[in-house]
Amino acid sequence: MTRRIDAYSLRLFVATARAGSIVRAAAAEHIAASALSRRLADLEHAFDTPLLVRSARGIELTDAGRLVLARGESIGDQLDALLREVQSEGGELRGTVRLHANMSSVVGFLPERLQRFKAAHPGVTVLLQEQDTRESMRACLDGRADVGVGVSDDSSPGLETWRFASDPLQVVMPAGHALAGRKRIRFELALQHALIGVHAGGALDRTLVSRAQELGRSFEPTVSVSSFDAVCRMVEVGLGIAIVPQSAATAYAGSAHFVRRSLDEGWAARTLDLYALRKTPQPRLVTALVDALKG
Repeated sequence: MTRRIDAYSLRLFVATARAGSIVRAAAAEHIAASALSRRLADLEHAFDTPLLVRSARGIELTDAGRLVLARGESIGDQLDALLREVQSEGGELRGTVRLHANMSSVVGFLPERLQRFKAAHPGVTVLLQEQDTRESMRACLDGRADVGVGVSDDSSPGLETWRFASDPLQVVMPAGHALAGRKRIRFELALQHALIGVHAGGALDRTLVSRAQELGRSFEPTVSVSSFDAVCRMVEVGLGIAIVPQSAATAYAGSAHFVRRSLDEGWAARTLDLYALRKTPQPRLVTALVDALKG
């Protein structure tokens, strides 16, 4: 006989497994602990196997429970995606869309475009997370994000892409630096000076490391920080020069304390793209957000 497994009980099981306690999960899900416990028992009956080991210290998952947790999280994400798509059908757009964007887009072009999107679609909530390009792309492929923004990359055929913005690389230095008199600066020359790095392992860092290796050199910053504003503060006090996107240089190095020069390399003409999982048709929320953000 086929037993019925309902989505709500599955959600409660996932919440309990994450919390490690029926009491804590019940509080988080706004349900009585006794009612939650009955739901879990019904779920175990439907699967015809124990999913939890209960003790005074809390709960532990059985092997079957770990399998149900892994699949249950995926099913929960799919149901959330279904809800967003259904909510977006009809007339006025409403619902939630998840946007993962890299650091340079967040400090550069994204705020104004998001503001215009929100003004046109007040019923839509945009959940924005700042992520490295690779992670944004992976989140789109895994279904954890609806739209991503990152450095152009043709390595993910499962994604549909649209142009977002041009964001070339610049060399930022303190006023009075030895390189300040040049109009454009070659990367090999920049490597001869103390450098400030940003977000080790990120898209920009990987590019600079790779390009330095092509020259038979190494990219070894004297200081490495996690944000563009911190990079520019380090440059301002004279700890070194930095190679950053134009958007970040404009946002954080626009005063008389800085000199900004173009990085004289073909690969410095960097562009940013929008990403979304390839679907036909795309959900209306995704299409509307992409149309608003396209450069």
